[in-house]
Amino acid sequence: MSASAPGEAPSTAAEIAPFDGMTASHKLFVYLCTLFVACLLLGDIIGGKTIATPLGAISVGIIPFPVTFLLTDIVNDFYGRKGARFLTILGFVMATFAYVVLQIGTYAPIDESTYFTQAEFTKIFGGSAQLFLASIVAYLIGQFLDIYVFQFWKRLTQSRHLWLRATGSTLLSQIVDTVVINCIFWGWTASSNPEGFLGKMSPNARWTWIFQKIGREYGIKVVVAILLTPVVYALHAAIVKGLKIEPEKLAAVAKKA
Repeated sequence: MSASAPGEAPSTAAEIAPFDGMTASHKLFVYLCTLFVACLLLGDIIGGKTIATPLGAISVGIIPFPVTFLLTDIVNDFYGRKGARFLTILGFVMATFAYVVLQIGTYAPIDESTYFTQAEFTKIFGGSAQLFLASIVAYLIGQFLDIYVFQFWKRLTQSRHLWLRATGSTLLSQIVDTVVINCIFWGWTASSNPEGFLGKMSPNARWTWIFQKIGREYGIKVVVAILLTPVVYALHAAIVKGLKIEPEKLAAVAKKA
């Protein structure tokens, strides 16, 4: 079989390299998934650290997580429910893989040349492993709720009012995510470390602190979700006009007689 002349298209489908067969839509989906997984894992790894704010202590993991809200909405709009579910399952698989690696790394025998002591490594990455488990549970509940609410509003509004489905789905899913992850992680941390900050508190004081933290973090997520609305519109327009990719079309909700 003769090769095609320079500048000409391959003569048969077999001569097309797999990567060359990817459309702009395929490549965009890969980029979105990769960035989503990176933000998800980073948020889990660093989330055990709290930082002081004028409102009180919040988790530093709140820095990368707003990006996951944004990416979920973009994938949901352009690739539909199946694409968003694929993204959710991909994040779950990667988080589970990271958890397994953290466990192996934490309990592997240590050498005298180590940079971290065993206690330091265990507290940082072993704590992250606890956070991964709490995060996975909260993540799955929040993501599937987000997908459902987003698709509901998109169908109900016949794909109009992007701000409503993007912000509305995020606000509802994130209150569930924030409550679940804080209750599981900080409750677990307190019980496993009785000499720690929360472990020394009475049960009532501990849960008061946890729910105050939930209120602060959710309040910040509400503000961030609203502030990200122009970014959602900008990315939406850039994908449609720049990459010539159209959002998934949904049929309108049938009206009852």
